[in-house]
Amino acid sequence: MARKIPLRVCTGCGESKPKKELIRILRTPEEEIIVDTTGKKNGRGAYICCSSDCLKKAIKTRGLERSLKVEIPKELLDTLEKEMVSLESDIKKGI
Repeated sequence: MARKIPLRVCTGCGESKPKKELIRILRTPEEEIIVDTTGKKNGRGAYICCSSDCLKKAIKTRGLERSLKVEIPKELLDTLEKEMVSLESDIKKGI
């Protein structure tokens, strides 16, 4: 029997994709906002496509803040954007 592939919805574009194709942004119990590359850390997560366009959309529509149920400061959003751009370039290089 084939295993069911877990799907998650991107907070930016709203598309359902396999969980492994998306990046998880996490609000930890200590109220920190981090990029969870393992997808296994404890806390409230929001999924986003591995593209800075989707992150920009999620920030613009406040989808990320709604999903994480917390207001995200501008400096933190800038940091997330930088991390996303470096992750995006790593994936394109095939790392």
